Amino acid sequence: MAKSKNNAKKVSYISVPSQIINSLSSSSLQSLLIPPKKPSTNRFFGLKWFRSPRFWFLALFLCGFLGTLKLWYTLDPLIPLSPYSCVTNQSQLQESFSNGHKRQQLGFVSNDERNDKKDQEVGSVNARELKFEAGIKPNEVKHESLKGVVDFQGGISGGVEEESEFWKQPDGLGYKPCLKFSSEYRRGSEPIFEDRRKYLLVVVSGGMNQQRNQIVDAVVIARILGAALVVPILQRVLANDVRIVSSLPSYHLTRRPVVESRTPLHVSPQWIRARYLKRLNREGVLLLRGLDSRLSKDLPSDLQKLRCKVAFHALRFAPPVLELGNKLAERMQSKGPYLALHLRMELDVWVRTGCQPGLSHDYDEIINKERKQRPELLTAKSNMTCHERKLAGLCPLNALEVARLLKALGAPKSARIYWAGGQPLGGKEALLPLTREFPNFYNKEDLALPGELKPFANKASLMAAIDYLVSENSDVFMPSHGGNMGHAIQGHRAYAGHKKYITPNKRHMLPYFLNSSLPEAEFNRVIKELHRDSLGQPELRTSKAGRDVTKYPVPECMCRDSHAHVL
Repeated sequence: MAKSKNNAKKVSYISVPSQIINSLSSSSLQSLLIPPKKPSTNRFFGLKWFRSPRFWFLALFLCGFLGTLKLWYTLDPLIPLSPYSCVTNQSQLQESFSNGHKRQQLGFVSNDERNDKKDQEVGSVNARELKFEAGIKPNEVKHESLKGVVDFQGGISGGVEEESEFWKQPDGLGYKPCLKFSSEYRRGSEPIFEDRRKYLLVVVSGGMNQQRNQIVDAVVIARILGAALVVPILQRVLANDVRIVSSLPSYHLTRRPVVESRTPLHVSPQWIRARYLKRLNREGVLLLRGLDSRLSKDLPSDLQKLRCKVAFHALRFAPPVLELGNKLAERMQSKGPYLALHLRMELDVWVRTGCQPGLSHDYDEIINKERKQRPELLTAKSNMTCHERKLAGLCPLNALEVARLLKALGAPKSARIYWAGGQPLGGKEALLPLTREFPNFYNKEDLALPGELKPFANKASLMAAIDYLVSENSDVFMPSHGGNMGHAIQGHRAYAGHKKYITPNKRHMLPYFLNSSLPEAEFNRVIKELHRDSLGQPELRTSKAGRDVTKYPVPECMCRDSHAHVL
């Protein structure tokens, strides 16, 4: 992250909601600091005193001032989500979300903050929000129009908050990458490299993470068939596993390949050989389409290791994407640990899941209209109501629910949060419950310098790749809903030593969100207990059938052997 020339010493910032200072007049502030004059008589409660206009003026002032304080500091009770969560109006709940914790008033801000109130609520990184640098007047802050250059706000109090339990990493139990292939697998590699007759072409589709999964399976299928895989990447890392070529030999260019686009789901290596090997030997070229989830998740150990080798070592983002993603991650890391959130709050997500965001009736109508026009998009169980899906844990968390969960898990208010994902339905308003509780809230647009994102504009997969890199490098990661990106990052973080990854236990926690009689301390205790084993600890893939090894790399790809083999 670019650093200012004038940052020789650490600085602290103090921020306070502008409505607090604006609600007090200068005379009111002065009256708090200057004590009243002593009365001329020693009989304080004498009749003369009660007849004095000054007494009644002072009494009225104190009553008004105490009433104002009550408005500031009243502790609201814990108001839960509506039991009809699909139609909850989020704007009606966000004020009550504080759970008894109003912001402490720690200082005063300049009048310019009134104009910047909207930017502050959505976590903008403009220098205008970095109020009152220690020893420097507000008008001395330089380059306030640049994003990503200035230091991030160090916390609401301006001090360094004690290390929170929230940032502690799970016990990885000593697991390390371990890709030691069997002697049988290594012996089988030689004839594959010598074969010049069989070639496999694949057509991948979907988003970035879907394409990644399909490339991983394409390499494994090429190994099963003993064919050369025609792709312009992966050539070096997989030199001992699969023959990789960047194009077909000239004598195959005029031949029509065998095209297969109807491969069933979760097929075995035996099925692959029986279905394709004879035709591939005869025609020489096989073209596969639509590989998503076609290959079984339960493969022999060597093929599982090959999956990990492709996913965690061979696949690399293009250099421009890798450079910018790492830059943004460094900017987030410049002030200490940070949390990455993958928020699934886009219109198509609500349509596909059959859920409602809890914003307003108008947004619910937009979703219902889209769902009626395109019923094929609904991937959730169609025989369930929205509320039933919610309680079953099938709906994405909205911003209010994410904020409550993070608070219950101990996330400090000063936590720096990077949020990945597309623009949420409802825009910045939909994020207000999060940005009000965690004001240090950034995305790639906030962190990037002018022009840095221009080469990737209107390229959804490249933008997703940048989000992926910043999320992968975070100290803590949490998705608001399942999906290919969350699964891929979970595997990467496990393979990197089981870095903290919070899996929201939606099905079990939502009843407690709806319990209005539950005290805050008990609510927090219950939520922490529900997530005790959902923080990224090692989990055996083999404990459940059908688990993807690139999401759960233990035990095939990670072991506790001190002589672990990586490649």
